[in-house]
Amino acid sequence: MGFVYVFIGGGIGAICRYGISLWLSKPEANVIPWHTLVSNVLACFIAGALVAWLPRSGYYNEGRLWLLTGFCGGFSTFSTFGVETLFMLQRGQTGPALTYMALSMASCLLAVVAGLKMFA
Repeated sequence: MGFVYVFIGGGIGAICRYGISLWLSKPEANVIPWHTLVSNVLACFIAGALVAWLPRSGYYNEGRLWLLTGFCGGFSTFSTFGVETLFMLQRGQTGPALTYMALSMASCLLAVVAGLKMFA
């Protein structure tokens, strides 16, 4: 049943992300991709709220799969990055958290470039 929760939540999250991109994306007018920034920030805010609320909700397992993994994951995987980094910082793992942030940003950017080069 977990796969169904993730599937439904992810689909709804992806639709919401697409809606924001239709609303805010005007490539000829924007240098900054505001639609992506807004999706990432909203997903991170929602993920933070869920991390606080779900343990008290009585729906932790289902809610985590449907809302956190599914919806936030479909809306923006940046929210997962934010939650994982926060947990590392809360555990006092500042060095690994900073390393994770730097590696994530650098390696993802390099992976995009590599993918473009390989298939261009």
